[in-house]
Amino acid sequence: MSKAYFSAPRAGAAGLSPVHGDAGQSSGGASALAGLPRWDLSDLYDGPDSPQLATDLDQADEDAQAFARAWQGRLANVPGGELAQAIAEYQRIDEVLGRAGSYAQLLFAANTSDSDVARFAQSVNERLTAISTHLLFFTLEINRISDDGLSAQLSDPALAHWAPFLRDLRVFRPYQLSDEVEAVLHEKSVTGAAAWNRLFDETMASLRVRVGGEDTTLGNALDTMSSPDRTVREHAAHAIGDELGRNVKLFSLITNTLAKDKAIVDGLRHYPRPTSARNCANMVEDDVVDALVQAVTEAYPRLSHRYYALKAKWLGLEKLEYWDRNAPLTTQDEPLIPWTEATKQVMAAYEGFDPRMGTVAKQFFDHAWIDAPPVPGKASGAFAHPTVPSVHPYLLLNYRGRTRDVMTLAHELGHGVHQVLAGKQGYLMSSTPLTLAETASVFGEMLTFRALLDAQTDPARRRLMLAAKVEDMLNTVVRQIAFYRFEMLVHEERRRGELLPARIGEIWRQTQVESLGPAFNFTPDYDVYWTYIPHFIHSPFYVYAYAFGDCLVNALYGVFRSGHPGFQDKYLDMLKAGGTKRHRELLAPFGLDAADPGFWQKGLDVIAGFIDELERV
Repeated sequence: MSKAYFSAPRAGAAGLSPVHGDAGQSSGGASALAGLPRWDLSDLYDGPDSPQLATDLDQADEDAQAFARAWQGRLANVPGGELAQAIAEYQRIDEVLGRAGSYAQLLFAANTSDSDVARFAQSVNERLTAISTHLLFFTLEINRISDDGLSAQLSDPALAHWAPFLRDLRVFRPYQLSDEVEAVLHEKSVTGAAAWNRLFDETMASLRVRVGGEDTTLGNALDTMSSPDRTVREHAAHAIGDELGRNVKLFSLITNTLAKDKAIVDGLRHYPRPTSARNCANMVEDDVVDALVQAVTEAYPRLSHRYYALKAKWLGLEKLEYWDRNAPLTTQDEPLIPWTEATKQVMAAYEGFDPRMGTVAKQFFDHAWIDAPPVPGKASGAFAHPTVPSVHPYLLLNYRGRTRDVMTLAHELGHGVHQVLAGKQGYLMSSTPLTLAETASVFGEMLTFRALLDAQTDPARRRLMLAAKVEDMLNTVVRQIAFYRFEMLVHEERRRGELLPARIGEIWRQTQVESLGPAFNFTPDYDVYWTYIPHFIHSPFYVYAYAFGDCLVNALYGVFRSGHPGFQDKYLDMLKAGGTKRHRELLAPFGLDAADPGFWQKGLDVIAGFIDELERV
């Protein structure tokens, strides 16, 4: 398939940092969270046995074969207008495949433990791979057109419309293999990486952890590590470690296999380093990513090290254990926030920024586009799936009524708004690179947080809100760069041979000690905690995009707060651009440049400023 149909979960919600939740929730709490919305996927298809789904796949198969007969071997020699017609037809067929793939993925996300749904999702994935094999020649052949030849074709205004698609496609030109090899890699993907991904997902969904005398899901157990009771946190932490430890050989096998598979493909394509493919996909230069990673790692002492030293003092501890990282700063139970109240808070922030953005956001609540309850068998965390422009995005949450869950709603809603606005660019040009995909989500989260903070008059509550925000930002920036460093070390070392579980654990502990600092003590059972992070399996090196997006938004929000003229119009135009512009073009109207060494410091200074304020309290 030429386009990624599946979206990865967000940093603070999908295992990268445990979210607050309702393990052991009282009946009153359950009542407060009654009526959480479930999504209705019938806007895509009526069900797995939908006649329309079968018809769409059959027609797409027929159209893809006809497309290949009509265009294969001709692309370099046709006028620009004819190539534009071919791209439009390619987009039409690909969007049909995207619709079917989106439906299968969303159905599976809500029912990961249902074997019938898993089998359906796998069968759809296999069918899509088979159909899209007929289309595979198209992008490969375009990349074989000479620069001069394509330039001549682009003189036709009809093809000039597709210039962003062609620009991004040709980023991969130096790494393209022969058609035969590309076809083999494409067809084998369903029995390669995709199969290992499925094994990981189904295994994770089946794990049960004994907490408080009851067996619970891994997600709920992780949530318990946010309990105000330190003994509860410790018992949950050890129980999680035990369960992950029992499965560590399997997770190590999955990780080693996928890392080796990636190394083989990277070697065939002559990518210079493990992250090169991701950087190309993100349309970001290696030196920009390197500058981000360097800026964040150098800032560890003034950010995470300093904050967690403060937290240890607030908790009255000489040392924090790893299960204290998400400990609340108050022993009082946080009141549960009903879904209706969460909706009001988030919508008020969005509408307060710009009514046009509020209008788009409101659609998600007016229609069944959100799946919110944390039910057994559902994928953990949260994500926004754009599906296809001819339908609409869907949001998956696991809403447990905490403040952080409200922030997660604001975050995923930002993705949804971005995806709706960018949908006007069409299926091939609506998706943004990962480095920009977090812009609207983090900005929406910041809008919501600032609105709630500004409305808070209680100094003690304000301090708690600031501390929670700092922790979320550290999870999004510092923790994600530490994850990136972990992946780099694992993938680089895997090229020299298979890594034993103990060695992967050593690398994990090394990167955690570096990033979290001397305030923490890490016991050996923490060495298996790398196993539950889905990004390492599904989307290698995805994680730095969270730090990229958070720092970018911090800088962007600073421009907004400074009263930059016409900010709202420029911001909405940026979202509407989808994937048609690169980060330099998008940030230029705000006077920002991610290639500027000082750019990342602007974002990190926002976090440091919050910590400064907490130190003064």
